[in-house]
Amino acid sequence: MSLAPRKRSRHSLPVGPTKDEVEVLKFPDIGLFLVVRKMGSSRRSFLTALARRKGFRVEEAYSERVTHVIAEHNSGAEVMQCLERQVEKREEGRSPMLLHISWFTECMAAREPVKIEPRHLLEVQMHSDVDVVVASLVPAYGCQRRTPLTNKNCIFTDALETLSKEASFCGSDGRSLAFIRAASVLRSLPSTLTTIEELNRLPGFGEHSKRVVQEILEDGFSAEVERVTQKEKYQTMKLFTNIFGVGMKTANRWYQEGLRSLGDLRNSQKLKLSKQQEAGLQHYEDLNMPVSRAEADLIAKMVEEVAHSFLPGTIITLAGGFRRGKLSGHDVDILITHAQEGREEGLLSKVIGQLQSQGLILYHDLKRNSYHDAFSPDSKSTSNMDHFERSFSIFRLKVASHIGDIGARDHSPESSKDWKAVRVDLVVTPISQYPYALLGWTGSKHFERELRRFSCNEKKMVLNSHALYDTVEQKILAATCEEDIFLYLGLEYMPPSDRNA
Repeated sequence: MSLAPRKRSRHSLPVGPTKDEVEVLKFPDIGLFLVVRKMGSSRRSFLTALARRKGFRVEEAYSERVTHVIAEHNSGAEVMQCLERQVEKREEGRSPMLLHISWFTECMAAREPVKIEPRHLLEVQMHSDVDVVVASLVPAYGCQRRTPLTNKNCIFTDALETLSKEASFCGSDGRSLAFIRAASVLRSLPSTLTTIEELNRLPGFGEHSKRVVQEILEDGFSAEVERVTQKEKYQTMKLFTNIFGVGMKTANRWYQEGLRSLGDLRNSQKLKLSKQQEAGLQHYEDLNMPVSRAEADLIAKMVEEVAHSFLPGTIITLAGGFRRGKLSGHDVDILITHAQEGREEGLLSKVIGQLQSQGLILYHDLKRNSYHDAFSPDSKSTSNMDHFERSFSIFRLKVASHIGDIGARDHSPESSKDWKAVRVDLVVTPISQYPYALLGWTGSKHFERELRRFSCNEKKMVLNSHALYDTVEQKILAATCEEDIFLYLGLEYMPPSDRNA
């Protein structure tokens, strides 16, 4: 089973030049050398072919013909170590420029060499402390920062995220986003923040966020955060918004009506719940229990087997946090497509029907696609809402000992059932939109928000889970893989594991 196609899946177009893309050397004075270390041979081959199609000369080996050395995820010192091993292949002469991959991607987007700026240069320092954060070099946009799952600043980010949630509960979306942006910057740092001086050089920090972090640095906790978590409204809103099908407005209305607990909701004679909310309330305990990676894989396999019975060759991809490397989550996001455009139409209803007949679905809400609304050139929206055919579902997953650790269980008599309810989103996308859908549904939420903000502010483009629209050229930019999208935007490619902004 191929649940998660790699960076370029089998259905992708070949990376070499097509009959319409004959390699023509346009910039003979520039010789590129791509450092394979941390880049990988397959990605290096892809970028080499891309550069040659754009008219650049790319050398397979480091020699006197090289004028520009391109590296990804390497420091200047690391690049020098790699080059020193090949020094016998280069004669004495002018040293090449050591450049960050961002210069390369900007050249590919411009289809010509761009001016080399200080931010493109890899500095070689004779003495450096690995754990020292060069805070002034932290990029402003979350989509430009490598953010792995490992977070060395949890004590600060947890506090800021609590304040963000409280602000959203109070209807202050701007304040909520400010806290999220500050937390995102700290999450990307390779070492723990230890002084307020480091904080002063970081982008995206307002005075309120600084005060919170400074208080934690000095006292070990934030009194403001402690007060917030003790508030009745915060506790109630957090409880209600954790119900499947309940958003901020509904939760706030219930709070204003005097409701405070799940028991209040279940016992209310006046409350009218939607089918989705009824299912969410009924299965509240299960749906707020962590879903393990093993369980997510099992669900994806179930969906794949049914999909293949109707349409052989269906491509199933486990997206969301699991694609970013998480070992557990609270729901499962699955993308469905087919290498032949249009073959995926009508498949989802068949898959849902078959799973229902097997007793594997407790609830589902099927939404038809509305592609005609997705590509409006006049659209200025930066919303992540897309127009794919999808099903918001609750699966009935049999619990087995071999599935793995799925968290603490309730051992009360009524919980002796051998299954658990799991939130599953099934999303169907045409293959032509698959790279954009994969990027959009991989997350994180803030990484995607920052990608759209960067596209709009810096590139005058509109990005969503269907396409990238160039408002200057007034055209949609086709992509065959996620790397294409990053190249269009002039951004360094971020693997899913580094998108936890």
